[in-house]
Amino acid sequence: MHLHTLPTTTYKRLQTREVKIGNLLLGNGHPIRVQTMTTTDTMDTIATVEQSIRCIEAGAELVRITAPSKNEAENLQNIKNELRKRGYDTPLVADIHFTPNAAEIAARIVEKVRVNPGNYVDKKKFEQIEYTDAEYAEEIDRIRERFTPLVKICKEHGTAMRIGTNHGSLSDRIMSRYGDTAIGMVESAMEFLRIARSEDYHNIVLSMKSSNPIVMVEAYRLLVAHMLEEFGECYPLHLGVTEAGDGEDGRIKSAIGIGTLLQEGIGDTIRVSLTEDPEFEIPVCNDLVRLNQTAPPNLPGGKEQYNAILNAGNSSPRGRLGGASLPVVIADFMLSKEITHQDLQSIGYSYNEATDKWNIADAAADFIYSGNKLIDFGLPGTLKVIIDAASLPAVNTDDKYHPLFQGEEFITLKQSHHPVINFVAVNVEEDYTNILNTVKDNSTVVFCPYGKTLASYRNFAAQTNKPLIIAVESDDYNTVDEQLIHFSQKAGALFLDNIGNGIWLMNCPDKLTVTQISGRTYLPVKNNHQFLNNTSFSILQATRKRISKTEYISCPSCGRTLFDLQETTAKIRAVTHHLKGLKIAIMGCIVNGPGEMADADFGYVGSGPGKITLYKGKEVVKKNIASDVAVDELINLLKENEVWIDSSV
Repeated sequence: MHLHTLPTTTYKRLQTREVKIGNLLLGNGHPIRVQTMTTTDTMDTIATVEQSIRCIEAGAELVRITAPSKNEAENLQNIKNELRKRGYDTPLVADIHFTPNAAEIAARIVEKVRVNPGNYVDKKKFEQIEYTDAEYAEEIDRIRERFTPLVKICKEHGTAMRIGTNHGSLSDRIMSRYGDTAIGMVESAMEFLRIARSEDYHNIVLSMKSSNPIVMVEAYRLLVAHMLEEFGECYPLHLGVTEAGDGEDGRIKSAIGIGTLLQEGIGDTIRVSLTEDPEFEIPVCNDLVRLNQTAPPNLPGGKEQYNAILNAGNSSPRGRLGGASLPVVIADFMLSKEITHQDLQSIGYSYNEATDKWNIADAAADFIYSGNKLIDFGLPGTLKVIIDAASLPAVNTDDKYHPLFQGEEFITLKQSHHPVINFVAVNVEEDYTNILNTVKDNSTVVFCPYGKTLASYRNFAAQTNKPLIIAVESDDYNTVDEQLIHFSQKAGALFLDNIGNGIWLMNCPDKLTVTQISGRTYLPVKNNHQFLNNTSFSILQATRKRISKTEYISCPSCGRTLFDLQETTAKIRAVTHHLKGLKIAIMGCIVNGPGEMADADFGYVGSGPGKITLYKGKEVVKKNIASDVAVDELINLLKENEVWIDSSV
């Protein structure tokens, strides 16, 4: 019997136009290209060349360099000459924001220029201005007049262009009509694309970046839909989550945004924006590309595909599961020979023998899966046990234990049914029609779907209104980095579309090897419960489904950066990590400042050498603070706004 399918749950690689960037071909079925951006001062030719070489040797197929003014744009020639002299012909990309003149210089030198529609011509002063249709049209004419010369230069010199919209830097004009929305991002890029097409210039790549993976994914889907509807074709897409941050969080957030789209066949080049040296971004890019090389069989492209949102989150509640309840986290202890109260420290529970009390962390799991093992000590009331159904007593009404049935075991082991919650594991790659039909009217069932492809999970979710625990196995990947990406893109893609009432990550730790992330060494351990628990909560946080910690929106640094981003991010994280739910942006300069931190509650932005400006939302509250006291001033600002909590409380 064939499984039921929906158009939104099967895929193929999105067909895009072919773009030529120097000697590199992009789009039109060519391999997904990986790239990064230098962090050196563009006027320091040798430093920029040497960092570019490190990136190229790490695997970068394009290298982007900031050109904030005419001087930097002109120096791109020296950088290019030195790279070519040393035998490197990797295409270079000039990053332009506020200076059309610099773009026009760079377009005659390098193979590609990136412009941001939000600040290339338009104003961005965070003013809400009402435009009449006539005034709006006049602004479009002004953009056409200022942008067309660059288009003509690119066309003449064979230079490619990226029209790169960022969520946080939408112009006042776009904001006034569309608001701070994904559709505003799309229209901002489409305005520039229409002008380029009117000049018969098509060597174009587009991007829709945001620090929020939800907004980012929605914007790319909408952009594809709008290009197909208006032009009948798509231009290549550059994927990225901007200001993702560092360490595990940066990788998880990037994998959720980029990986979701790659699994849907969307994306022709990717950049992972980490607050680390740029060469460390490349292995993460390569992992993302490699894990999505076997993707997705078959889907006719169309607007409805990219607008569709499956919503299995609207399930009927079962205890703490389903309905409006926060997604739960299941800790997998299947491979443990025994379970002691000391083991629970790794999943957020610390037992104090002197007081006979449990201390419960914000990121504490809600269930543990024990396999076939009973627990011989008292548990805190917030923690329950999932156990194999065959290991339970014939009659089980104990709220401490809930049975797990393997598919149709639920039909044959009726004596093990629990009166409130029964977990049923389903392989979504197989025919599950019988179990779906059997439990259709059973209000105690919670499904735990597991499988290989995103399409299979979505097919299953579309056919039931039961609560779903998204179970992801990862026994095919050898490093912590690979597992982070695999877990994040598989589970994250589903939570982005409101599919899932809980998360259950499991792996085979025997296969893990030593991994270094952001300078920290991760050793494989027999029971790596803390890694899985932290990853689960980080995925839920990145998809905004369950907030358990402070969120940092940290830019990846570039030649514009005015302080040491890695060191400063670490300092701010050290003193604010306990402020659950707060979003703090740490930006190297004004370009990545108030715009790119659109999602943040507070911002720490470089405003000059050794100077910092502090923001509340998009409002400047303290200007030009000396950097040696700026972290203390940030804490004072948090206290003034009554969001500070002493870490000892």
